[in-house]
Amino acid sequence: MSERERGGGGARAEDPVVVLATRNRGKLVEIVRLLGESVARARLVTIDEIAPAARLDEDGDTFEANALAKARQAAVATGLPAIADDSGLEVDALGGAPGVYSARYAGEPSDDARNNQKLLDALRAVPAGQRSARFRCVAAYVDPARGIELVRNGVCEGEVLTDPRGTLGFGYDPLFLVPRLGKTMAELPIDEKNQLSHRAAAFRALALVLPDVLR
Repeated sequence: MSERERGGGGARAEDPVVVLATRNRGKLVEIVRLLGESVARARLVTIDEIAPAARLDEDGDTFEANALAKARQAAVATGLPAIADDSGLEVDALGGAPGVYSARYAGEPSDDARNNQKLLDALRAVPAGQRSARFRCVAAYVDPARGIELVRNGVCEGEVLTDPRGTLGFGYDPLFLVPRLGKTMAELPIDEKNQLSHRAAAFRALALVLPDVLR
C-alpha cells in the first residue's frame, strides 16, 4: 500500500503499528478508507510486509470465529496488534450458503469467477423474488499484549441476479443487487459502496472504539 492508502500518513515513529490480516488487495483498500481518522495516529502495515509466510487459516464455522482467528494468528506472527475481518454471502434459498465458505465456494484456490458461476448454477431454478441474500461482515481487533479483543458486525441486504453487472467490485459484487439503488455492488464507486456495504458497517463500528485502544 502507498502511504496515503495506509491511512496513518501522519503517524510518527513512536505511534503504534497495527497489522492488517488480509491478502485481498480490494479488501485492503476498502478497510483503510473505512478506518479513516480512527487510525490517524497509527501506522498500518499488511501481513505480507511483516510476515509474508504467516498462515491465516479460516477453519471456524462462523464469521466471528474466522475473523478472530485471523487477527490472533497475525498478532502472534508479527508481535503486533492486528485487525482482520471475515465476510461472505448468505443466500436464503440456499439455506444461508455459501456463508463462511464464500471465498472458497468452488474450491481452492479461491477464484471469483468460479465462485460466481457455482452460485448461478445453484440458483438456476430459483425465480426472481426468491433470491434474497445478504452480505455479512465481522471485523475484529486483537491485541494479545493488552488482552484486548473487539468484534463488530455489519450486514447489507439485497438479492442475487441471474447475470453479473459491473466491474468495480470483487467477489460476488457483480451478482449482488442493492434493490433500493437498482445497482449491483460492482456498479458502485468505492466511496458510494462504503456508505452502505456490510464491511462499511462493521469497520465503522470498529472505528468508533479504536481511538481509545490505540492511545
